[in-house]
Order: sequence, then C-alpha cells, then structure tokens
Amino acid sequence: MTLNMEHFLQSSYETELFNDDCISLMKKIPENSVDLIFADPPYNLQLNNKLLRPNNSKVDGVKEDWDKFSSFNDYDEFTKKWLREARRILKKDGAIWVIGSYHNIFRVGASLQDLGYWILNDVFWRKSNPMPNFRGRRFTNAHETLIWAAKSDNSKYVFNYDALKELNEGIQMRSDWFLPICSGSERLKGKDGKKIHPTQKPESLLHRIIIASTKKRDLILDPFLGTGTTGVVAKRLARKFIGIEKDKNYFKEAQKRINKARPYSEKDLEITETKKDLERVPFGQLVERGLLKPGDELTSVNKRYVARVRPDGTLITHNAKGSIHRVGAILEGSPSCNGWNYWHVKKGGELIPIDYFRQKARTQNANAKQH
Repeated sequence: MTLNMEHFLQSSYETELFNDDCISLMKKIPENSVDLIFADPPYNLQLNNKLLRPNNSKVDGVKEDWDKFSSFNDYDEFTKKWLREARRILKKDGAIWVIGSYHNIFRVGASLQDLGYWILNDVFWRKSNPMPNFRGRRFTNAHETLIWAAKSDNSKYVFNYDALKELNEGIQMRSDWFLPICSGSERLKGKDGKKIHPTQKPESLLHRIIIASTKKRDLILDPFLGTGTTGVVAKRLARKFIGIEKDKNYFKEAQKRINKARPYSEKDLEITETKKDLERVPFGQLVERGLLKPGDELTSVNKRYVARVRPDGTLITHNAKGSIHRVGAILEGSPSCNGWNYWHVKKGGELIPIDYFRQKARTQNANAKQH
C-alpha cells in the first residue's frame, strides 16, 4: 500500500482503490481518519442446494467462495476483525453503514454493539422489484436491512435531516426505503450476459446514504468494494474515497467504472443545510443592520394580523408585544409559533417571509469571516 494519508486528507478531492484484503489494508490506515464507512460484507447465505425456477432453469445466486464460512463462529470472528479495524480508523464523530440480509445482519448487529458502536437506526431497503420465491415455501424476500451506527454514544455524527426531508418532497425521511434493485444498464454484465457481481447495489441507495451522513470532501471507506457502486457515487458527490476489494475481477470492473465517473459541478453540490447547524441570528440583529427598520409593518402568514417592529427587535400589535415568536403565539392562541415563517414583510407588492432577511444576515456574516 502506498497511501500518503496526510496528503490524501489535505487534498480537495481524491480516490484510492486497493486490490487487497480489507482487514490487512485497514491496519495500515491511521486511526481517527475516516468520516464514514459503508460496508456490504459477505452475507454467509449458507446455500447448500441449487435454486431452480418453476421451469427448472437455474437461479444465478451467490455461490462464490467469498460468501462461504465453515461455521457461524468463523463468520462472527471475521466480522469482529473487520469491524474492530473499522472502528479504530473512524473519526470520533464518524459513523458506519452495514447492509445485510436475514442470514447475517443480526449477527453483525450484535458484533457492532459488542465492539462499542452506538446503533442509530436500522433501515429497511424495501425492493420495488425483488426476486420471487420460486419454491413457494417462504415469503418473498423483498427487503434488506441496513444498520447505521456511530463510533460511540458520544459521537456527534453527521445527519443532514433537512436535505433528506427535501429529497422526500418535504416529508420527514422514514426508515423504510422503497428503491429498485440494480437492473437495466446499471447492472454490470460480462460478455456472456451474466451478472458480473451477484449483489451489486443500486446507485440510488448509496446516493441517499452519502447525502444523509456526509459533507463535501468527507472521507468515505468501502472495505468490500465489489464493482464500485460506493466509489462512483462518492466521486460524483465530491467525497474523498478509499475502496478495497480482494477479488481481482471485481476490482478491475470497479476501477473502470469509477474512472469513468465525473464529479458534479462544485456549484451544484450544495444541499439544504440542517437548521440546527446554522448560525443563530437574533431578530434584533436584522434591525441593527437596517435589513428591517423600526416602524416596519409585518403581516402574519394568514394575513389576519399586522405588527410593527420596535428598535429593540420586539414587535407590538393592538394587544400584544414581545418577540416575533411570542407575539405570533399570542395572536394565534397557540403555545408556540415559529416567527421566522409566520411574519412577512411587503416588498415590491409581495409578502416575503422575514426568514429571507435572516439568510441575508448569515451570508453577510460568512463573507465577513472570509475577509
């Protein structure tokens, strides 16, 4: 391995791919250096018989040696080895996503907890087009489970709540995700027309994960790279990336695929900021700066009430006075009110929410810090 981690971390964007054993290579990565890990480890499917369709044609499932373990104990030992290294190299506020099926995800979850990770959510990826159950002896297996965990219970992990809400048309993102499996032109196939990798993940799944739990130029590691889905999406979204894949054929396909990927334009990579991470700007600061003036009239969102701005950043109406939040709550007979969205000011014949001026103040503050 020839990875200059200091150079790698200081670069604005970089990708490194390694055809190696993940545990051996992770041992060479400095501790506390990775922001996010996405892992799609072997599922240990324990398939002993051929799986046939009703017409007796064979189902092309996971039959590779990398998915075979002699016992549950062997699988647990392997799991704890790579998870132990993963936790060592995660930053204090880092996090991990692990995906699996019912064959392995419960064992992985127990190992995560045994090693000190703090489980944040389990997410069900409900497949819109799952493979049917051909034998008719069980339910159709239509989902996989992802575990999202922080390095510890003290980690201040990244969660872009508002960006995910916008991704979901203004509705809070739930822990059940309805997404298609990898198919069509996205599914990599060899010259024989067969799938190159049996469990290739869809880019839509990784897009959601990376948007949810990283920032631009964060460092992502995928220790089971496969054919490179995580690397492709990470590169497009301008995240630094380390991918490790032991199988030479998968590694070559991942290299080709990631090399073809192009980052989105820098100006197109901004996402909706999480409100709790934004700089606090008191309403009075808008008055101090002249963005709003004493005597300006504010109109409620329902156009039923008018209040006047006072020099100290409070509002006054015919029967109420106080902060933008307090006056709105009194007028509506409500225990609380978000004054930033409730009050509007008329500009050019339009009613503009006063939150617009708060955003202007934040921009002014950011520009001042740069000079």
